[in-house]
Amino acid sequence: MADFFPHDDRLDALNRGLTLSRKLKTIHSVLRARHAFVDRIAVAVYDAKTDTLKTFIDSSGEARPLVRYEAKLAETGSLRQILAEGRPRVINDLTLLEPGQQEHSRRILRQGYASSYTMPMHLNGTFFGFLFFDSYRKEAFQPALLDDFDLFGHLITQVVVGSLTAFRAMLATVKATRDITAYRDLETGAHLDRMAHYARLIARRIAPRHGLDDEYIEHIFLFSPLHDIGKIGVSDVILRKAGALSAEEFEQMKRHTTMGRRIVDTMLRDFGLEVGRHIDMMRHIAELHHEAVGGGGYPKGLIGDAIPIEARIVAVADMFDALTSVRPYKEAWTNGQAFELLRELSGKTLEGECVEALFEQQEEIERIQARFRDEDAG
Repeated sequence: MADFFPHDDRLDALNRGLTLSRKLKTIHSVLRARHAFVDRIAVAVYDAKTDTLKTFIDSSGEARPLVRYEAKLAETGSLRQILAEGRPRVINDLTLLEPGQQEHSRRILRQGYASSYTMPMHLNGTFFGFLFFDSYRKEAFQPALLDDFDLFGHLITQVVVGSLTAFRAMLATVKATRDITAYRDLETGAHLDRMAHYARLIARRIAPRHGLDDEYIEHIFLFSPLHDIGKIGVSDVILRKAGALSAEEFEQMKRHTTMGRRIVDTMLRDFGLEVGRHIDMMRHIAELHHEAVGGGGYPKGLIGDAIPIEARIVAVADMFDALTSVRPYKEAWTNGQAFELLRELSGKTLEGECVEALFEQQEEIERIQARFRDEDAG
C-alpha cells in the first residue's frame, strides 16, 4: 500500500498553544538544520508612545546577553539607520562596529557573537520592532544565503506580530467599549497607560527572583489595562458615588472581579485566544487583583503565594496610580503620601516585594507621570 504521509511537518508546533518563546525555538531548530551557524534569534518590540525598544523573546539558550533590556530608539544610531534604509542590515564582523556603540552591541560582542543579520519588523507599514539573527562565526551571512533569512525572518515576524496584534485588537475592543460607556470618565487612558508602565517596572525588578522572562513582562504590560474591565457591568450610581459605599453597594462593586473574568473569557473565545501560557495571566489580572496577601480579599479569599504574581503586581500598580490621581471623590495624593499607605498595607493587603520594587524606581515613576498626564488622555 502506498504511503501518502511520508513527511513530518517540523513546524507543526506553530499550530499548538505554545508561548512565542517556544515557537521561536522551534523555528530556530528548523533553521539550524539548514544553516548550523545561526546561534541566536532574538526579537525586540517597539513602544511608540515612549520611543522604547524592549527585549521580548530569544532563542539564545543559556547564553543570554540581553535580558530585561530596553533602549530609546532615538539613541540607537545603527538601528535607526536600518529604518532609514528600509531594508535588512548585514554585519559580518561585529568588531567593526564603531567604538562607544550602544550597550546592547557591547553585550553581544562580549558574548562572542561575530556576525549578524538584522531585519526591521512591520505591520501594515507600521514599525513593530527588530529581528536579529546572530552567529559566533565571522562572515556567516553571505549574499547567497540571505534569501533564506528573509523567508524565515518574515515567518517569525508573522508569528510574533500575529500573536501580539490579536491581543492588541482585543484591548482596542475593550477601549472602544470603555469609550461608549460613562465608565470612561472614571479611568482615563492615561491612568491605564501609567499603571501598565508601573506594572512593568515592578515585574522587571522582581523578575530574577520569580524567573519572569521578557515575554512574561511584555504580556503583563499588555494585559494590565484589563484589570477593571468588569466595572463596565457595575451601576453608574455606585461607580460615581462620592461618599463611602454601603455594605450592599460594596458587595455589588466586588462583583466586578468575577464579571471581569467572564468578560475576558468571552473575549478570548471570540478572538480565538483560549489557549496558551499567558492567557491565564489575563484571567488572573481581571479576577484576582483585589485578593489580599494577608487574607480577606476577594473574590476567592486567596492568601500569599496562592495569589498569582501578576495579580499581586497589578494590585500595587493600580493602587499607587489611583492614590496619585484625581478621582470624583478625592484629590490626588503626592507620591510620598501614596507610598506611606502602600507600605502600611505591605504584607497585609499588598505584596511587600512589589511595593518595594516600585518604591525603588521613583525617577522612572516621575518620568511615567510626566509622559502620561490625565489631560493628555485620549
